[in-house]
Amino acid sequence: MNISVISGLAFGDSGQRLDVYGPDADEQAHPVVLLWHGSGPDERDVLAPLARATASLGVVCFVPDWRPDAEDAGRTHLRESAAFVQQYAADFGGDATRSTLAGWSRGAKIAVAVALDAAALDSWRPRAVVAAAGGYVTADPLTGQGAMDRLGGGDGDTETETVELAASPIPIHLIHGTADTIVDVDQPRRLHTALRRRGWPTTLTELDADHAGVVMTVYDPELRRCVPSDSDRVLRAGNQTAQLIAQAAISPSSSSV
Repeated sequence: MNISVISGLAFGDSGQRLDVYGPDADEQAHPVVLLWHGSGPDERDVLAPLARATASLGVVCFVPDWRPDAEDAGRTHLRESAAFVQQYAADFGGDATRSTLAGWSRGAKIAVAVALDAAALDSWRPRAVVAAAGGYVTADPLTGQGAMDRLGGGDGDTETETVELAASPIPIHLIHGTADTIVDVDQPRRLHTALRRRGWPTTLTELDADHAGVVMTVYDPELRRCVPSDSDRVLRAGNQTAQLIAQAAISPSSSSV
């Protein structure tokens, strides 16, 4: 499928920028994915390979910059990106009523928070969440709480409910590399177990990849950021992530409990 890319669109009052990846113009309104990057400020370019691969599977993918180092830890940028997608998705061939929220690393943690807390994004609810290489113990900037604490006890081994969860569960699809040395694969495993205990629709997919490899990149220590890779192993893992995101977007209700 041929993909068009629109780069550097301003969104919100903050003036942050986003890129839109989507199938070439046609008569069809495609499912939408809002894809959040990790802890590096303004790193939408890091997710370019993943966004392109995801869009090639028939979705419109919005990738915004946001700044975790902002005074409010990026909350304004994240909320503005969600509002932009809701308002303007149709202008890019997307169907805002079929929106999936995806994130990588810190973005994954925040995406899970949106699923668990209906008020996290001003009551906007995606139809599914896909979280790649996230950590779920420490607090996220939207809700100020870790997902494991929200589910009870912080370790996934207790039935204690510390915070009320969203009344209408949406599917949470977890993706993690078994070679991840930044966030141990035990974290999504524990979250997956805790979600299942609460009857939450969830899946966990473990890939042969490290923290960067799940999004089709490798970490460059000289640049101190992730960059695209042509490694067969990395491309294989990243394409699996793209397929999982697209599947969630196209059929967001298809999940296992």
